[in-house]
Amino acid sequence: MTTEEYLATIDALTVLPFPEVTHVDASGCGGPEHHVRELQVSRDFWDDDGRARVDAEADLRARLDDLAACLTARWGRAFVVDLGPYLSAGCEGEPVPEPLDHLSQQAVSMQAWPLPDRGRWLALTIGQADKELPLVLLAAVGLASALDLNTSGRS
Repeated sequence: MTTEEYLATIDALTVLPFPEVTHVDASGCGGPEHHVRELQVSRDFWDDDGRARVDAEADLRARLDDLAACLTARWGRAFVVDLGPYLSAGCEGEPVPEPLDHLSQQAVSMQAWPLPDRGRWLALTIGQADKELPLVLLAAVGLASALDLNTSGRS
């Protein structure tokens, strides 16, 4: 896909109504307060000597950086959100709002842009559920109340 096609997907995601029930499909997942889309997926790494993973990560990082530059030009500088506190909270049995719970299980941090006119935020990150599984460039949208963008980490 081209940058313009990725941006069109992101634009649609920011205004798409949230589904009434949680669902998972081939392109991602969603629920009453969130959407997560897989924008680009690498191959898996079951038989990798390390080189393919490095190449895939560089490719996804370049795509993320390109998209982030476009979104920054549009909405201003992104907040970097540490997802570690959300992962820790979830592991300790505390409730973690979506899509932060989902993202924290795959990524260390994310870049997030507030969308105050929509009561939402948009985030980009690269995730991987396990070292043998594909790397995934993810776009996520959540309710503003799920994330305090005045600070980094858990609100």
